Amino acid sequence: MAAASFGKQVAVLAGIGLIMTVGVYGLVAGIVKLDDAGLYLSQRASAAARGFGRLLLAAAPKLMKLLTVLGTAAMFLVGGGILVHGVPAAHHPVDVATHAVATLPAIGGVLAVLTPLLIDAIAGIATGALVLGVVSLGKRVLGKK
Repeated sequence: MAAASFGKQVAVLAGIGLIMTVGVYGLVAGIVKLDDAGLYLSQRASAAARGFGRLLLAAAPKLMKLLTVLGTAAMFLVGGGILVHGVPAAHHPVDVATHAVATLPAIGGVLAVLTPLLIDAIAGIATGALVLGVVSLGKRVLGKK
């Protein structure tokens, strides 16, 4: 694609963007409507449909709770990753640490994958805590609840 015309690059990028948007929002819509599908199926004549509907009704709240936890963790990882990769002085030590643990026998490969994730998570959590502290302090100083 790098050698393609500008118009072709724009068309491909727009197409991928459209497909990704429809796919992501379609998935989210399906998750949101999961309990509706479960209720609908639980009222059908077929015992199999009723059983599957009850399963969906029971699973929907657990799935939502899991997604809140995973979504929060993902936001800390992504935010921390943006901060770490955006500051060269922070990014270089991550590379050094990753290469250092990669040399460990037996578990070096696994640690080399986990080290940047752990550092990104710590950076994201620390930054989130700092922002929360500043906002909380600001509310106290301004007398707002």
